Amino acid sequence: MAVDTSDFRNGMHFYMDGDDWTIVEFQHVKPGKGGAFVRTRLRKVRTGQVVEKTFRSGERVEPAFVEKTKMQFLYRQGADAVLMDLDTYEQLPVPISSMGDQADFLKEDSEVIALYAGTEVLGYELPNFVELEILETDPGYRGDTVSGGSTKPAKLESGAMINVPFHLNVGDVVKIDTRSRAYLERVKK
Repeated sequence: MAVDTSDFRNGMHFYMDGDDWTIVEFQHVKPGKGGAFVRTRLRKVRTGQVVEKTFRSGERVEPAFVEKTKMQFLYRQGADAVLMDLDTYEQLPVPISSMGDQADFLKEDSEVIALYAGTEVLGYELPNFVELEILETDPGYRGDTVSGGSTKPAKLESGAMINVPFHLNVGDVVKIDTRSRAYLERVKK
């Protein structure tokens, strides 16, 4: 039961080259000359690898039927993250490397979604946006503004390093897009 490119939706899972992929974003393109096509950004569920791929309009893919289970991140234990299934309260140690680059933004009590195909765990989805406190950064000085255009490195409470505008200081809470590792805004307390 294959689906074609007209059925693409953000978050849709399908099989390609023997792996399960998720559509991060897609765009239908109808050029003035030539056939229509769909430009996509895909994420491999198992590794978190992101690629861009173009499909011809009407091309078919095999959908993957994925079950999502809500879990909660409890704490780090060496190279593992301990997750708790919110239905059964079972605690599972999971290698942090299996969560991809987004694992840098995990903080206690974060919600994580486990993706299952049958009984096999395909991967984990973390929230697209998180709010974290800045633990270390250079001090902001009078005259530094939001529209300055320059950034400085900052270490967040989860241990992740990102670039933030000059006017932010230690203790500020910021909203981050975990997919692009980009600073979005300062959160008012």
